[in-house]
Amino acid sequence: MNKDYPVFNKWLSVQDWILDRTDSFPKSVRFSFSDRIANLSLDITEGIIEAIYSKDRAYILDKLNLYIEKLRVLFRISFNRKYLSSSQYEFISRELNETGVMVGGWRKSAHEKNRKPV
Repeated sequence: MNKDYPVFNKWLSVQDWILDRTDSFPKSVRFSFSDRIANLSLDITEGIIEAIYSKDRAYILDKLNLYIEKLRVLFRISFNRKYLSSSQYEFISRELNETGVMVGGWRKSAHEKNRKPV
């Protein structure tokens, strides 16, 4: 599975980073805000696995795209509230963008396979 789906390997390393960062969020938001971020990152991992093993993956990839967008917003809020440094925010923004491009390409391919020839 790892060789055929580079987005899976990429996301595992991003998810490790996310889980490490959210553990260091202030205690006052650790069980609300940081848990939401951690859960979304786990939802993305589960979605990637589901997409790998599903024949009809277009819907799953659409949801993954939405989850990545939600994470972008939550990390922006995290940065604005000073839970992340500038370099951490730049890093996760870049990683989310790269993952989004990978999922987007996979999504486009899945949607094209679902189209019926005219």
